[in-house]
Amino acid sequence: MAYETTNPPSLVSQRIGDGPAIWIYSDGDVDSTVNGASYFSNGVALGMRVGDIVLVVDTTTPKVSYHGVASVTATAATTAFGAVA
Repeated sequence: MAYETTNPPSLVSQRIGDGPAIWIYSDGDVDSTVNGASYFSNGVALGMRVGDIVLVVDTTTPKVSYHGVASVTATAATTAFGAVA
């Protein structure tokens, strides 16, 4: 599967000061797909920043996993599973 901008992650907690924002994303994609480069193709427009937390609900498995925004480009955001340095 692939990310569809019609099913964006939802912001559930805005960042306070320099803290992270918390997002939740529900889709059938596995962790390795969600962690693909620039997976959230509109991540910057949504407001995603490096260090934000993304809770990913895999509706196919089903399971929930923790990811962090590891990098952003001019428009997209890339996540990594688990801790983000």
